[in-house]
Amino acid sequence: MTWNTDDTSAALRVLAVDDEKPALDELVYLLNEQIGVGEVHGASEATGALRVLRAHPIDAVFLDIDMPGLTGMELAGILSEFAEPPAVVFVTAHDDHAVAAFDLGAVDYLLKPLRAARLAEAVRRIAAARATVTASPPEQTHPSEVIPVELGGVTTLVHRADVAWVEADGDYARLHTRAGSHLVRIPLTALESRWEGAGFLRVHRSYLVALRLVTGLRSTGSGTVVCLRAEGASGAVELPVSRRQVRELKQRLVHGPRQNWSQR
Repeated sequence: MTWNTDDTSAALRVLAVDDEKPALDELVYLLNEQIGVGEVHGASEATGALRVLRAHPIDAVFLDIDMPGLTGMELAGILSEFAEPPAVVFVTAHDDHAVAAFDLGAVDYLLKPLRAARLAEAVRRIAAARATVTASPPEQTHPSEVIPVELGGVTTLVHRADVAWVEADGDYARLHTRAGSHLVRIPLTALESRWEGAGFLRVHRSYLVALRLVTGLRSTGSGTVVCLRAEGASGAVELPVSRRQVRELKQRLVHGPRQNWSQR
């Protein structure tokens, strides 16, 4: 099955795989609604999925786990051996395969019933990873890597690599860096969007943290806090983690790009 919603060459070409027709139809429908998704294919089992992959260029596969014949995990293992493997996102009703999924290099792990907003986040991650591969050479600095800070008529450039964590301050954001803290006229949500692919994670409505500085998580009587080590003028700190972000934070710490926190 094939659906075409966008002829733009930059749009993602995706394959949805699920042996349950209602679930497959819903996934295909939701993918077609996503900005940035172009051609959408569907398959009801692994063999059919491999036929599609042989016949069409596919950027990402949205894959159920429990299927007859080859399971989603087994199919993902096969895909990982491709010369140019597609990104893999698991879509399942079970949360007990997450560790194995990320060990296979999955970009994301979505739980049924599927939410459109959560699917949109997965699509953004795939697009961001794809953009990184075709990005400009390293010597050309991306605009989001530097933040201009004005103080007393003097503009200082703060590098993203120097930021330990960011705190919401009304409609502004306060950057906590090696050199001190700086208030910038940028909403926390804007920095979250710009830095999500650079080792930062929104752990709470008021906090965005650099994963490279995380030393652990700690349970308290009121919830969970994330512990960040000191770096320059930014001292060691413990920040609250919202309940809905605990799982993603754990997954990012264990299975995310190691370069972001391997030197903690």
